[in-house]
Amino acid sequence: MLRSRQVIVGGTAAIVAVFVAVLAVRHFQPGKTHTVHAQSTAIPVMAVPAANEDVPIILRGLGTVTAFNTVAVKSRVEGSITAIHFSEGQEVKAGDLLIELDARPFQAALDQANATLAKDQANLTNAQTDLARYAQLLQHNNAPEQQYTTQKATVAQDEATVKSDQAAIDAAKLNVEYASIRSPIDGIVGIRQIDLGNLVQANSQTLVVVTQIKPIYVIFTSPEADIPRIRSAMAERRLTVQAYDPSDQKQIAQGALNLIDNQVDQATGTVKLKAEFANSDEALWPGQFVTAHLVLDVVHNGVTVPAAAVQIGPNGRFVYVVRSDNTVDLHPVTITQTENDRSLIGSGVSAGDRVVTAGWFKLTPGAKVTVSEDKTPAGAPAPVGAAGAGPPATTGRGGTR
Repeated sequence: MLRSRQVIVGGTAAIVAVFVAVLAVRHFQPGKTHTVHAQSTAIPVMAVPAANEDVPIILRGLGTVTAFNTVAVKSRVEGSITAIHFSEGQEVKAGDLLIELDARPFQAALDQANATLAKDQANLTNAQTDLARYAQLLQHNNAPEQQYTTQKATVAQDEATVKSDQAAIDAAKLNVEYASIRSPIDGIVGIRQIDLGNLVQANSQTLVVVTQIKPIYVIFTSPEADIPRIRSAMAERRLTVQAYDPSDQKQIAQGALNLIDNQVDQATGTVKLKAEFANSDEALWPGQFVTAHLVLDVVHNGVTVPAAAVQIGPNGRFVYVVRSDNTVDLHPVTITQTENDRSLIGSGVSAGDRVVTAGWFKLTPGAKVTVSEDKTPAGAPAPVGAAGAGPPATTGRGGTR
């Protein structure tokens, strides 16, 4: 009896196990009800149409602001400072009086040179008179020729002495002039390095530095590979350079490229470029670090899409384009440039094509979607999660930047 019950219970358990296995196989069998349900569900995405814009082609480089002219003002003569005629940070013009030295020793030397000249001019006048008299006597054979020749040499000697005296006067005048130290350029006066009453030596210490900042230069670097492009563009037109703050967010000033340095730095593989800025508002300051944007060209009516729409797969860059039947198609693209979160398309997308900017990580070519308009302003950061964790397994071919 007991054995019969065990046989019945065992048979019932076996039937139940077979039934559960059949249900499991039917539930997970590919192509059945589960897959059909997944395919019938549209994937929510955000999309925007590709736009037509004028896009500048930009080369970036880190740069330093450099003064147009910098002069370390020194004294050419020795003397005590009797007056200072500038304030630190003051704007000055070329020729403005900055510092006065005690000019009395130089004035005394000038007066002495003038007196010496007057004396020697009197001697010259007397010698010339004697020479004229000896010339007349020699014509009538009333004076020896040797006396005439000697007097002629005396006149020449006195003339040379007068010229020497005049040179001494000119030198003394220069020393008097040098006692008044003037600005050699237009610019801004820096921190003074002397005080009233200091004794300064000739051509030794720097008294003050004058820096010209209108106009001003920005010197920045670019990879040597870009030299041909830059030279070709310079041959056609004057290239614009925009100076941005170090964070590369705010434009400070706009100028023009002056030159490419004549040598590549072999250690870094870069070349220096020099741009000139009017700097009328003094927005640029010597020594300041900036990010330089060199505008090589402007692409008119270029096709642009948000940078979040462009993805990278094993075969290159691509975007998903929403077709009229609300399915998506994968388009390989080439990117000419990405600037301010906008990508300039070289090929693969036309203006007006709706490109997916969010939700693409769930997509495969031909997938059904429901589209919401992406209202993120151009140049704004992409929404969190817009780019997903990575590209899908199937991609098309794409270009490089």
